Amino acid sequence: MKGLTEKQKNMLEFMEDFMNTTGMAPTIYEIAEHFQIKTSTVFAHIRALQKKGLLTRSSKARSIRLNKPRKKNRMPAGTQAIPILSASGIPTRDVICDAKVFRRIAAGAKNLFAMHVSGADLKDQGILDGDIVIVKTHPVNVANGDIVLTELNGRDVFRTCRTLPGGRLEIGSEENAGQLPVKGVVIGLQRSI
Repeated sequence: MKGLTEKQKNMLEFMEDFMNTTGMAPTIYEIAEHFQIKTSTVFAHIRALQKKGLLTRSSKARSIRLNKPRKKNRMPAGTQAIPILSASGIPTRDVICDAKVFRRIAAGAKNLFAMHVSGADLKDQGILDGDIVIVKTHPVNVANGDIVLTELNGRDVFRTCRTLPGGRLEIGSEENAGQLPVKGVVIGLQRSI
């Protein structure tokens, strides 16, 4: 995409991912919220992209149309592909989910990934070995009862958060629980029967 600024490229990619995921164009407000910018800034970028012939837009809501999509969508409208990461963090394949479930949590799949659960003691939380959990990365807000992905002794592990007296959160019950890094929060589950 010659002649585009980095922000314009990112905005085009977001719009295309949003359209492929939801089956409709994003609103100006959804774009502004995703990039944490003002709507006036979004309008300026949209006008620049229109002048470059990359999109069209009318005064109606959700009227943005991309003139030169970068890729064909091979998934049905309303679905979202989330990469399943191996233990070494390499994407192995995708899990296909209903996009409506994750739309409010994350527009697009860029801050979501999935992992196979193996050897984790999460039966009390309804998560079994062989399940695929969907994890949201940054920004992560952790609350009492959340299941988080963290690292312990060089391994990815799942732990449950609980509130301590004074409002502090504790991750798991290990001695160094307060020092464990939070890699993400489990927000969904897919089970193979």
